[in-house]
Amino acid sequence: MPSFELVVLGCGGGPSEHNLSSYLLKPSGAPWSEGIIALEAGSGIGALDRLLRDQPNLFGADQVSLKDDGGASICTAAEVYSWIKCFLVSHAHLDHIAGLALTASTLGKRCDVYGARQCLSIVEKLFSGELWPRLASWNVNDSRPLTLRELPNDATYHSVSGFSDLSIRIMPLSHGRYSGEATYHSSAFFIRRSGTQHDTARELLFFGDVEPDSLATEPHTRDVWRTAASMIPDTLDTIFIECSYPSGRADDELFGHLSPEHLTAELRALATEVVNARTQTRQPDNSQDYDPDEGPVRPRKRQRRDNTNPSLRGALAGLKVYIIHCKDDLRGAYTEPIYRVIAAQVRALVEAEELGAEIIGVEQGMKIGVYYFA
Repeated sequence: MPSFELVVLGCGGGPSEHNLSSYLLKPSGAPWSEGIIALEAGSGIGALDRLLRDQPNLFGADQVSLKDDGGASICTAAEVYSWIKCFLVSHAHLDHIAGLALTASTLGKRCDVYGARQCLSIVEKLFSGELWPRLASWNVNDSRPLTLRELPNDATYHSVSGFSDLSIRIMPLSHGRYSGEATYHSSAFFIRRSGTQHDTARELLFFGDVEPDSLATEPHTRDVWRTAASMIPDTLDTIFIECSYPSGRADDELFGHLSPEHLTAELRALATEVVNARTQTRQPDNSQDYDPDEGPVRPRKRQRRDNTNPSLRGALAGLKVYIIHCKDDLRGAYTEPIYRVIAAQVRALVEAEELGAEIIGVEQGMKIGVYYFA
């Protein structure tokens, strides 16, 4: 049985507006109608309506309001959208918040929007009354439909409204520059489902847009990998991460995003952190590093963790990496959908390095169960 269930409302990186970053998540075992976390809010009701026309049973038959021509129960887009308890937004670029703006006045209830302070401050400007009506506020006591709720970067997990068994830890990411050398920040989210007396806590890791650490003025991704490393794969076996462009894209044309070559380098960095975490766990003396080829390294010879060169073969076995945010192939350069092209390129590179991770391209309309096996 999965710990989480997720429906891909939108997963593209633009510019097509019908398929933008938007994922509907719930803990498994509960009906969708009991509550959804919206991860990002690029696509909204329009995309959801299109999906339900093609897949009327995408969310099951709970809390339905209409019948199809054959008398079967179906959900409407507005009904499903009303099940959203809160939004989780990684950054405030339009392809991640357009749906939030367009649907804010139609939610029918107050809804919390969680994110980093910088992100939510930009969202607040969107709802300033000039670009869009004043529909969002930091004040939990006013009547506006959206309440902005900061998730502090304080190395702790924070509860979110509507879910007693889910909590979120946020970490910063670099997503290019926006004013001279100033870094535009995005966010990564560790989403935890609390354990029970019969099971332990489980997590998934969701990345907003991110650039390679090798190109970033303020590299942050390695910190995310270090945090995740000790949990892979027993507690955390699923990562959603962007790869916006296919292979061969020049570094100066990535605009704060990843290509297959850079994503593979990032997964190599994750594998290194996983190996380090496992070897340190096996070492009774934490004052020593461990080199798989030479054994323990005395403190006087200790080097930075980034400089270790462990064998990474199979380090990411059991980990599923879902590729998201692929930019549309507007020139028709490929005969296959772009998400398949990019996922295949990443898969070939990862397999060549024998890292062990399973690479999966995400498609709009997919329903994903995040499974954990003891």
